[in-house]
Amino acid sequence: MIVTAVDAGRNQVSRSIEVHAPAAELFAIVADPRRHRELDGSGTVGDNIRAPQRLVAGARFTTKMTMFGVPYRSTSTITAMKPDELIEWRHPVGHHWRWEFAAITPTITRVTETFDYRDTGLLKDRLKYYERTGFANRNAAAIEATLTRLRNRYAG
Repeated sequence: MIVTAVDAGRNQVSRSIEVHAPAAELFAIVADPRRHRELDGSGTVGDNIRAPQRLVAGARFTTKMTMFGVPYRSTSTITAMKPDELIEWRHPVGHHWRWEFAAITPTITRVTETFDYRDTGLLKDRLKYYERTGFANRNAAAIEATLTRLRNRYAG
């Protein structure tokens, strides 16, 4: 079981993996922003400063982050939610992170994480920015690491 690339369309980076756990259990981890650090394969996610007990559409959560050694805070807003199947949030600069959970069997779930930078706000050149600076490729590697961490939590 390896991480596979998913063609999610232009200006999206998406990867998928099968995890030996029920979809509801995996969704519960991602739908609790206080647990995002446990999964993070990028090394950028810190502790939550402010977060509701459980995320719902429209909810916001604030996280301590560090990128290139520079600490900052990020407040994201939940933009889509379908319990046990989908959760998505929008980062303040406009990109989205989406998680999808598809039950293959009651105990095996295909988990897909997507970095979606199609709608990045007012700056027209921001789409090129994500590619020229390597953020799209770095996020692909981080997603692969994150999904591997999730799978390893439930391995053997």
